[in-house]
Amino acid sequence: MFARLAILLYAIVSYGVFTVSFLYAPGFVGNYVVPKSIDKSIDVGSPTHLSEAIVVNLLLMSLFAIQHSVMARPAFKRWLVKFLPAACQRSTYVLLSSLILLLLFWQWRPIPAPVWQASGVAAWLLTGVHWLGWVIVFASSYMIDHFDLFGLRQAFSVLRGSEISAQTFKTPLLYKIVRHPLMLGFLLAFWATPAMTAGHLLFAIANTAYILIALQFEERDLIAEFGETYQQYRRRVPMLVPRLFARRRADDRQSSRAVGAPQ
Repeated sequence: MFARLAILLYAIVSYGVFTVSFLYAPGFVGNYVVPKSIDKSIDVGSPTHLSEAIVVNLLLMSLFAIQHSVMARPAFKRWLVKFLPAACQRSTYVLLSSLILLLLFWQWRPIPAPVWQASGVAAWLLTGVHWLGWVIVFASSYMIDHFDLFGLRQAFSVLRGSEISAQTFKTPLLYKIVRHPLMLGFLLAFWATPAMTAGHLLFAIANTAYILIALQFEERDLIAEFGETYQQYRRRVPMLVPRLFARRRADDRQSSRAVGAPQ
């Protein structure tokens, strides 16, 4: 029982660290409220040289990308279970990802050179899309299984003495429109800003590249896990960009064929 409680406490602490990092992220990306953001630093003294800022920022994002991708692979999970209980794997992944994200927030070097500055209606629209992105991110995690995604369900299963159930394939709500709505939400949040700076642009480009590459590995793992079920899902649902207009045109063609068909 002590070991079970320790696993649960570890999961709760990991989730707590994640919550701090997640709540800080919109302020960091959007330059809201927080003391240090993507374009604002609390550091005093001489400004950071451009080359140093680019190198440091790329290293921080690379550290997050490497940890995030390597620990998500099935081979790494099989290796990690030799040292940690299976119920701690997801919590460990969440904890390390969150700590690295907090490190990025802390050590980020702003590059405030302006790229574009929107005003009026355009600024309001971009701000709305930015917050829509964060809402999609938050909502998407609950559409599948928020507490499984962040390691709490596994810990509670162990506490009850029950086996950790295998992941099931499901496509609720936004997952019927795009295969990765959570990543779509991040992209909207990163790119939709009324005031784009060079530092923000670097952040958006690097993270977009990482998301597009990481999704290829994730798709491969999902195909290996769910087989033809996921293959059919891939053929039916786009990865990130909804095919709303294409679907409508297809429906129109089907309706036209139905109307013109011989009775």
